Amino acid sequence: MKRKKITIIGSGNVGATCAHWAAAKELGDIVLIDVAEGVPQGKALDLMEAAPIEGFDCNISGTNDYADTKNSDLIIITAGIARKPGMSRDDLLSINAEIVSSCARLAAEYSPEAIIIVVTNPLDVMTQVAWKASGFPAQRVMGMAGVLDSARFRTFIALELGISFEDVSAFVLGGHGDDMVPLVKYSYAGGIPIDKLIPQERIDILVERTRKGGAEIVNYLKTGSAYYAPAASVIQMAEAILKDKKRILPVAAYLQGEYQQQDMYFGVPAIIGSKGIEKIIEVDLSDKERIELNKSIASVRSLSKIVGL
Repeated sequence: MKRKKITIIGSGNVGATCAHWAAAKELGDIVLIDVAEGVPQGKALDLMEAAPIEGFDCNISGTNDYADTKNSDLIIITAGIARKPGMSRDDLLSINAEIVSSCARLAAEYSPEAIIIVVTNPLDVMTQVAWKASGFPAQRVMGMAGVLDSARFRTFIALELGISFEDVSAFVLGGHGDDMVPLVKYSYAGGIPIDKLIPQERIDILVERTRKGGAEIVNYLKTGSAYYAPAASVIQMAEAILKDKKRILPVAAYLQGEYQQQDMYFGVPAIIGSKGIEKIIEVDLSDKERIELNKSIASVRSLSKIVGL
């Protein structure tokens, strides 16, 4: 059986770590592409030399030429500048819009049947930029944010309760920013609603820490942003697509009436499989959650207007 082909655009920390996770799971052959000469080639060779030790079989190559990405099944866009301390995701807007638009257009030209996952911030807007530039159907372009935000929420819940990370399920709705909406009533520890196990004042602290999860890491690192958990989140989505797993995952998807919104990318739960976003799932929200969601929607729309979407 022919192996799947995965192109990762951007070979910085997130892109290289995506390649690492994807190789470890043997999801397919991997092409790292970057504008920096030598960087993708060096990282690809370094990672491939780990194959005899870790026991994975896939070809990993690096390039500066989009022709080498031809006929990819999956394209992961991580290219862009990372946040620095004091910089919001939104400050990245204009610079990264140009980068993502160019990457999506070139990648789509060589792989017209591919599915695109966008990782570049500000996430929801960059996903819409990539969709427009690619010319792909909306279900074949999605953004990674909700998986990461939910993983952060799950981590903090598990630490709070002193239990296995595996036993916590949670999900975060909305844009990938400080207005994201962690949904407590859909969050469980061992099948038990977390509000039965954690006092409300502690839940409020965990929710706020989740919203600021990226900034917390940026403030520690000072010269970069998170990459281990973001890359793992991308590869969970990639595996769902490449193996047609039909996972229900929170992703940035194009809304056409869902959640009473039109013509925007926004973080919602969806079924992810070989066709990309196969179905968007709508959940019941309380009045408070609806207000919070509308605030997040307004934030994403305000950024979209800046880049003319």
